[in-house]
Amino acid sequence: MDLFIIGDVHGCFFTYLKLLEHWNPKTENLIQVGDLVDRGNFPHLTVRLSYEIQLAFKKQTVFLKGNHEQMMVDFLLKRDNAGVWEFNGGIDTLNKFELAGIDPLKYMIWLRDLPLYWENKHVFISHAGVSDYAQYPFNPLDPNGLLWNRKPLKNIQKIQVIGHTPRLEGKPEYQSQSNSWNIDTGAYGGICLTGIKLKKDGNFKEIISIPTDYRDIEKTAG
Repeated sequence: MDLFIIGDVHGCFFTYLKLLEHWNPKTENLIQVGDLVDRGNFPHLTVRLSYEIQLAFKKQTVFLKGNHEQMMVDFLLKRDNAGVWEFNGGIDTLNKFELAGIDPLKYMIWLRDLPLYWENKHVFISHAGVSDYAQYPFNPLDPNGLLWNRKPLKNIQKIQVIGHTPRLEGKPEYQSQSNSWNIDTGAYGGICLTGIKLKKDGNFKEIISIPTDYRDIEKTAG
């Protein structure tokens, strides 16, 4: 199966729907790099939809954990990091769930157990990537690890695909030195949501970017 990798959604439900129209589950595995929640107007719907997609297409989908899912899980299951999550959109996310009558706890075990990465022999996908600066890259608490890293990526002899740090010009960025793609194109900032298609051996196929739907970010929505 080829790969269709989607960047940070951040509650931009209608934009997400439009991008998902380009996924062919018969020929492509869908991999999402995390940060479904916070900042956009519909985090409750992006979580619910992703959960339902994975139920329906277990063998063709991988949803990875982002730092925003980690903060949400820490707060709702451990009652930890309240101030950190609040600063990063958590209170608004909880309000969106409540107004929609959706219990976020229904999805917490699923979010808690999301993997930190997906890989094959040629491709390594995570939320924030492997860098030379991480002491424990697979530890979710490491500030330079797979959930939080913002430092230059290490060349791991596979192509890395990440999100986490928005490309504010709205274009995914390839770095030849690290052999990596950053596909976070700032959907919640009103730019676009990007997916990249790769062959299973990592060879590039296509970039698809969907301009952010105004409903996902306008202040009066939801």
